[in-house]
Amino acid sequence: MAAGLPRRIIKETQRLMAEPVPGISAVPDETNARYFHVVVAGPEGSPFEGGVFKLELFLPEEYPMSAPKVR
Repeated sequence: MAAGLPRRIIKETQRLMAEPVPGISAVPDETNARYFHVVVAGPEGSPFEGGVFKLELFLPEEYPMSAPKVR
């Protein structure tokens, strides 16, 4: 993990990697541990079934007092 990164982000990232959420892949960027590449599989039985949705998630300096940014 990157030096200077808040302990909370380090712990949450470690937990996410150890206990992945079914249907969701979230991988921290190699150069910026505040930035994640996220892929969400459309849930079975929903109109989104079979879809693959790519997101970019960024944890701002003020996290957790400020919400993550998603695009």
